[in-house]
Amino acid sequence: MAVPLTIVDSFTDRPFSGNPAGVCRLDRAAPEAWMQAVAAEVNLSETAFVVPRDDGSFDLRWFTPTTEVELCGHATLASAHVLGGAGRFHTHSGLLTCTPGADGSIEMDFPAKPLDAVVPFPADEDWASAVGLAPERLVALRRRGDWLLLEVPDGDDVRAARPDEARLGALGGHCLLVADTTGAADGPDAAFDSVCRLFAPGAGIAEDPVTGSAHCVIGPWLAERTGRTSFTGSQASIRGGVVGMRVEGDDRVVLSGTAVTVTDGQLLIDPPT
Repeated sequence: MAVPLTIVDSFTDRPFSGNPAGVCRLDRAAPEAWMQAVAAEVNLSETAFVVPRDDGSFDLRWFTPTTEVELCGHATLASAHVLGGAGRFHTHSGLLTCTPGADGSIEMDFPAKPLDAVVPFPADEDWASAVGLAPERLVALRRRGDWLLLEVPDGDDVRAARPDEARLGALGGHCLLVADTTGAADGPDAAFDSVCRLFAPGAGIAEDPVTGSAHCVIGPWLAERTGRTSFTGSQASIRGGVVGMRVEGDDRVVLSGTAVTVTDGQLLIDPPT
């Protein structure tokens, strides 16, 4: 029996931009090894596996081509889009609720990931060479668990970064965010409160096009800096994308974005029973 498999471009209103995700709709739970093999075959940054529960909610898991991840924003957005714009998802990061926004977007209630205090650049680690920027363009380094955020002065620095994958891997951390410290008053970034890029060589992703979970880090970071709670972020990958953020209290961030279906097909290999 064929399994529905849809490819959706997330955090964009145009096809072939944003971040593509596979959405595999199952009628029953599947073995991890099978889901990992499907994700490797689809070969996108994440493939989501959605299984309905009797109460109308869903189990949701996400796999990169090489590993399972604990939280994925763009594949959750893609899953809600495939389901009509709404869904309650039971995940390794708790219950995630998606609802249609007033402007045609989908809102996603996610856990916030506030950063720890600024940490010094270790003297024996060459961060400038690792990210391909001059040392004077590196403002500060912050950490939360496996997440690292490298602050740079403006969006042009974010776009100019040319990371060395091997050097980044040696410096540790699962995901590296490069983000500007202030929103631009004019120019191409004037509509945004932050510009970022995300590199995750440890998860088999050289650069992620648009990363919802990264904005669970950026939202609280911006709120701490500005005293505001609502923001718009640009992820300046080649494909590009836009993520809305609304910080709610100390522990939640409502992300928002639009999505476009680009492929709707079938997987001809059933999961083993």
